[in-house]
Amino acid sequence: MRIKRTTPTRTATRWTRLIAVASGFLAAAAFAVPTANASDAPTFSAQQLSSVSDSVLKSDVAGTAWAVDPATHRVVVTVDSRVSDADIAKIKEAAGSNAGALTIKHTPGRFSKLISGGDAIYGGNYRCSLGFNVHSGSTYYFLTAGHCGAVASTWYSDSGHGTVLGTNSGYTFPGSDYALVKYTNSSISHPSTVGSQTISSAATPSVGTTVYRRGSTTGTHSGKVTALNATVNYGSDGIVYGMIQTSVCAEGGDSGGPLYGGSVAYGLTSGGSGNCTSGGTTFFQPVTAALSHFGVSIG
Repeated sequence: MRIKRTTPTRTATRWTRLIAVASGFLAAAAFAVPTANASDAPTFSAQQLSSVSDSVLKSDVAGTAWAVDPATHRVVVTVDSRVSDADIAKIKEAAGSNAGALTIKHTPGRFSKLISGGDAIYGGNYRCSLGFNVHSGSTYYFLTAGHCGAVASTWYSDSGHGTVLGTNSGYTFPGSDYALVKYTNSSISHPSTVGSQTISSAATPSVGTTVYRRGSTTGTHSGKVTALNATVNYGSDGIVYGMIQTSVCAEGGDSGGPLYGGSVAYGLTSGGSGNCTSGGTTFFQPVTAALSHFGVSIG
């Protein structure tokens, strides 16, 4: 799926591929065949897993995201609908003798940055979502996605660009995916909330944590953190690192919106695949990295 840059109607479709595993047994009157168990599976060192992660990056297959699963000691590569069997073979070949450390998972649709024209925060011909209000001393800003900052320098609260919110102070994309916008309109309030939820701190969630995402296209949805420190290859639009991978759905225009749990800020919506009808995979820029980069604080 190409990166969504234009309208909120360009959402990804999803499909699911089920891999059937055949099993069998061999019986003999005189002896029993030993059964395989977890201890028979090869183990891979941290160095080997790091090497495998590097090999996936070097294979440069668009529509892939990968992270080390500390529970299984494997590199889990999530592939979208554009990734072919030949692409998967290329990834395995690049891993060489450590190809056994790869676990391939399929996700429906295509990974894309979730940006489109519409409402919420508007810049140029695009719509994104405000992430978190932040400050440095008495100067107030808001965070959003870096790929949003890349396409507009001034942001408005309406599609007609009648009420200005502020201007970009800086952004990073690709590599990371965060932008900082300085409020220039003194009549605009900037509470430390997401909807009615007060946000008072920032942290990195754990795998398995239930998280919530709020965006201008689809509102509030929840899901689970499935991986940390994921790398995502969006294809021609670049590669991002250190992402939070989740099962939360999102659609075009939700970019930049907040990922949180209770009063804790976790991330900024970067991109993913699917939609909020059938579900999906969504990636988030950890908010702690954005706060550190810009020297700003939540609350």
